[in-house]
Amino acid sequence: MINLESIFLKVSMAGIVLTIIFAIIASIISRRSIMAGIDKKSGSKSTVLEPRNGLFLSAKILTILSLVFVTLTIVFRAIQTGHGPFSNMYEFALAFVWGIIIMGVIFEWRYKTSVVRNVGLIVAFLLLGFAMATYTKPEPLVPALQQSTLLSIHVATAVFAYGIFTIGFGAAIFFLIQNRRKSPWLPDKEIFDIISYRSVVIGFPFLTLTIVLGALWADIAWGRYWSWDPKETASLVTWLIYAVYIHARLMRGWKGKKTAILLIAGFGAILLTFFGNYIFSGLHAYN
Repeated sequence: MINLESIFLKVSMAGIVLTIIFAIIASIISRRSIMAGIDKKSGSKSTVLEPRNGLFLSAKILTILSLVFVTLTIVFRAIQTGHGPFSNMYEFALAFVWGIIIMGVIFEWRYKTSVVRNVGLIVAFLLLGFAMATYTKPEPLVPALQQSTLLSIHVATAVFAYGIFTIGFGAAIFFLIQNRRKSPWLPDKEIFDIISYRSVVIGFPFLTLTIVLGALWADIAWGRYWSWDPKETASLVTWLIYAVYIHARLMRGWKGKKTAILLIAGFGAILLTFFGNYIFSGLHAYN
């Protein structure tokens, strides 16, 4: 069983690497095609449509396959441990990757652009590398983690929130790129602004639920809802950044560069929260 988990994990990594390579090649071909069309003042791109479509289709298929194999890795891990992916950083890194990929697929389907998915895949690749480096054998749960149902829901909401915010982070980066120097081979910056906003509108309730469920679990595990543990504090800072984004967008009318910078700061806070076990000591540092 452990061998199957390892095999699926390595295949997942290979699938993500190939997806990124295919996406880069497809983007280069697409860019050259569009630039050639601009230079010739011609709308004809028939000579490059077929390889471009083939490469993009291959990247989509590989993305789906990577999602399948990450899912299988998590499933086989759960079969071995008897609980969801929450007992250590290795398991949660796998769940984080799953959330990023599935949200990338959904946003690509909704907005017909793969560039934000590709940023997510780069983050997923780094997280899978981290998971491989920090592999931990299945072990019995420590007492504080034995409220598995509540904890599983808590982690699931975090996975969805983090996955969605990763896509928003990618959109914010491309917005800044398009805002500074408009590239004809990328979607308009307004598309990235919309994706960024929708990511927060969808992800913020999940993040809020994550904190609420975490407080309920903390009361069961430690006898208090909030203890200002470093990871709890980091999650609160993350929530506040996205709350400021929503307030600034809806009440102050902020759009564009300012909100994109807020989203990048928010994703930095997510990474701080995720890796808090290694940066800070506290109740969450079970390892």
